[in-house]
Amino acid sequence: MSYLNLTNIAKSFGPRSILHNISLSLAEGEFVSIVGASASGKTTLVKIASGLATADSGSVTIAGRAVNGFIEEAGMVFQNYSLLPWLSALENVRLAVEPAFPQWTPKQHTDQAMKYLDMVGLGKAALKTPAQLSGGMRQRVSIARAFAAEPRILFLDEPFGALDALTRATLQQELAQLCRAAGRPVTALMITNSVEEAILLSDRIHALGRGPGATLSPGFTVDLARPRSAGLLMHDAKAVSLRHRLAEFLTTGAVAAPALVKEVA
Repeated sequence: MSYLNLTNIAKSFGPRSILHNISLSLAEGEFVSIVGASASGKTTLVKIASGLATADSGSVTIAGRAVNGFIEEAGMVFQNYSLLPWLSALENVRLAVEPAFPQWTPKQHTDQAMKYLDMVGLGKAALKTPAQLSGGMRQRVSIARAFAAEPRILFLDEPFGALDALTRATLQQELAQLCRAAGRPVTALMITNSVEEAILLSDRIHALGRGPGATLSPGFTVDLARPRSAGLLMHDAKAVSLRHRLAEFLTTGAVAAPALVKEVA
């Protein structure tokens, strides 16, 4: 059963059409990625999906309810961390915990924040401010903050785009583990310009064509066992086929003939 639904979404900025007739459904617990080039409209689409922006036409529903404003049960991870520089890592995470669990005591809020900082390996850095942390550590705080609120759905806006390759690979694995380890299914919608990252993390992938008036490709099921690693995917026949078909759509706007990867509507 679908949990998040986008139906016939269109968006323009002035005379420029950004998105055209975009429809997408996510099942509860599904991890879906949208890949596309810079300035193709990916960020606009995820903002509309999360309620941070409104479409010119079309509709967004979550669990059958119309989305008007940011979805309360959602978490968000941005590329630029979005941490308050005057607060410690612990306090930045607590900011998400307190409104999510208003009935809890201050100690419970702190314990919840520390639990997720520990999960991302930052328990010993809890009292450091963002300026005292590396880029990778700041993104760990951002991920901990998102999960500490125990969201039902997670929106990821190129979460690893600003990181070096080694840190990016580490955090990709940590994100995958957190999604699987959550006490209840976490539905995730991620936008990325990396086909490899999408294949590594996703259950299903869509490609967003080049604008103006970008459209969404059919979905491609990532029929690969978990856990996955970038090294193994380089030589996996299914992953190679999927990479080729996504690249074909991104460059030509057409989907290559099916090979080893199952296509879904």
